[in-house]
Parts: sequence; structure tokens; C-alpha cells
Amino acid sequence: MIKTVQVRNLVLGDKNPAICVPVVAEDSAALEASLALLKTAPYDLAEFRADHLACLYAGGSLADDYTALLEPPLQMLRAALGGRPLLFTVRTVQEGGKANLPYPDYERLLLQAAKTGLVDLIDLELFTAGENAAQLTEKLQHHGVKVIGSSHDFSHTPGRKDMLGRLLRMQDAGMDITKLAVMPVCRQDVIRLLSVACEMADEKANRPFVTISMGPLGNVSRISGSLTGSAFTFASAGRSSAPGQIPAEQMRQILDALGE
Repeated sequence: MIKTVQVRNLVLGDKNPAICVPVVAEDSAALEASLALLKTAPYDLAEFRADHLACLYAGGSLADDYTALLEPPLQMLRAALGGRPLLFTVRTVQEGGKANLPYPDYERLLLQAAKTGLVDLIDLELFTAGENAAQLTEKLQHHGVKVIGSSHDFSHTPGRKDMLGRLLRMQDAGMDITKLAVMPVCRQDVIRLLSVACEMADEKANRPFVTISMGPLGNVSRISGSLTGSAFTFASAGRSSAPGQIPAEQMRQILDALGE
């Protein structure tokens, strides 16, 4: 049986999928513009894509004063979100993001975000953490945050066994929520991803999970959480963070219609 995870007033893993909107900004001006769009967007939690924040990096490495640089945008986000949960993500270039950091810097950045007390969830990439996945998960949880394990494949959709294996590895590492995002090249890829999600929901998962088939071809996976068990879906409020994200207003209408 899948156990739900509560973050602030939001329960993840119950019947209805939540809507998560990404906040993508390179500087404070862009962040203010993104936060202005959130005022009218229907969403349940927000993801801050810190890998886009240019000031955190110096010559491809983590800036010496990254702690001081990190807190102001997080304080802006916390004030704008009110009681909604905040997910902190540093997406690496290997998984489709902007951060080109050695593992020690990646770990330092995640831990510092957790220590601020301003974020509720932190994204942890399975393959970036590697053999350190379980240990880093525990370190982050020690600071009171929930960990969302993630694995992305922007080139294709792996085989069924591979996809299940990734989700189960994250689960075994103690991550509170597991997430898999893959790119389809044909309809069968989308169906295979949906089938993996159903197997997780029916047989394998003991905690909330998220599965996404990216791009326009995979859009059905973003709206089918009530069927497949996916705990939340990503929708855009301005700039999107991955191909295929549906605007938040449309997503809310679709989910409400499907939930009737």
C-alpha cells in the first residue's frame, strides 16, 4: 500500500495528483517576473530550478559565497508561496539542466538549501548521487526536508525493467518520493511508461511516485495521475522547465474534469 507524504498542508500520494509549477529564473529581475505570474496560476507546490540562477556559479564551479547568494531568492519564493510547499532542484547537465558541477559541489548546494529552513522538498538525482544516494538522502532528511529522488532520460524511453529498477532503487535508498521522466519516440514508449506506473501503483510502490513521458507525444502521462498513481504533475506558469508541460490553468481544468 502506498503511504502518503504530507508537506505543509499538501498530501502527496492520495487519489488526486497535485500540480507543481517550475520557477525558472537567471537573476532577481527574472525571478520577480516569474513570481508575479504565480499570483494568478492554480497550483499546489512550486519547484525552484536553482541550476538556472547564474550568480551561483563562477567559471563552472560553485561560487565561494554561494550561501549568501542562495538565501535571497529562497526568501522571495517563500514569501510568494505562502503556505504552499517549495521544491528545490539543481538539475545537472547530464539530466537536462544547467548545472555542470562536480559531485562535492552538488552535495554542498543541496545541503545548504536544506539548512536554510526555507525549502520543504529537495530533488536528488539518482545517477548523480550514485553510491552516495542513501547517505545523502539521510543527511537531507536530517534537516527536515523531504527528498524527491529523480531520474531523467531526454534521449529515449528505457526498457520496462530499467524504468522499474530506477524507481525501486530510489525507493530502496529511502527517498520520500520517487520520480522518473523519459522521452518517447513512438506511442509504444508512452504506453510502456504508463504501464510501469500502473505496476508501481498496484504492486511495487510503498511511497508516492511520479512518472512522466516528456514532449507533446507524452502529454497523456501528465494528466493521467488519477489513473496511474502519479502523485503530482508539472505544469507551466510562464517558462517551462521541460518539453511538453501544459499551462497550469489548462492542467487544473483537465484534472478537475477527469476527477469528476
